[in-house]
Amino acid sequence: MLHINFEIDEEQYKSLKETKKRHGLTWKGMLLHAQRVLNSDPSIE
Repeated sequence: MLHINFEIDEEQYKSLKETKKRHGLTWKGMLLHAQRVLNSDPSIE
């Protein structure tokens, strides 16, 4: 199994953690959800 690691500041962590909890996602689930949204919106590219 591969791992993804990156550093963020404490405020970013708190904000991401609150979003994750509010939507009932895991860290992996939140990352995969973001990927689906980004891949489905042609205006982002």
